Amino acid sequence: MLRYAGHKLFKRLLAIATPYTRRRRMRRLALLDLRAGDRVLDLGGTCSIWQYVETPLDVTIVNLPGVDKQVLPDSHHRFRLVVGDATDMPQYRDNQFDVVFSNSVIEHVGGEERRAAFAREVRRLAPRYFVQTPSVWFPLEAHTGIPFWWALPQSIRRRAIERWRAKLPAWTEMVEGTTVIARDQLQAYFPDGAIITERVMGIPKSYAAYRLGGNRAGRQAAQ
Repeated sequence: MLRYAGHKLFKRLLAIATPYTRRRRMRRLALLDLRAGDRVLDLGGTCSIWQYVETPLDVTIVNLPGVDKQVLPDSHHRFRLVVGDATDMPQYRDNQFDVVFSNSVIEHVGGEERRAAFAREVRRLAPRYFVQTPSVWFPLEAHTGIPFWWALPQSIRRRAIERWRAKLPAWTEMVEGTTVIARDQLQAYFPDGAIITERVMGIPKSYAAYRLGGNRAGRQAAQ
């Protein structure tokens, strides 16, 4: 049981730190000039992260089947929960939304083709977007809680994953399906966006690609 004690401790620490990091990250959305009633498409998210945004929004959240769905009671936002694949959403027309938002999802969608498809959908569906992904350079790896996880030899990472598989199958599957994305890779996926770096003690913790889309074309397309 000791081999899983570190995972449990990491989960406890994560539960303490998450509200602070999410609140700070969501303040970055001020870049997008959010206004009351803006239609937001959240790819792979949850309702809870939106409690840190005061502007009342119309938020559509897209997740794969089986993802836990909980709507915040008495929220100042309007939520719509949808089952779908964020790499292919033909049900939505170009610029149907005002903003597309995604927090720590693009690194989980699959291989190169699926990540590129995810980025194309983000850029297609709204004039403004904000897409965040963890940095490989942050000492405490965001998914495993293991220091310098991506710097470890692949053989060591593989042995650790095999030990986890029996006790933590769902979590292990998530770790195996994670692909770290470098800053220049994120820029390549979003060539029309700018990149900002979130730092902790001067160390890159995450990157976010964003586009301002100053003409608010999403709202105009629906009128």
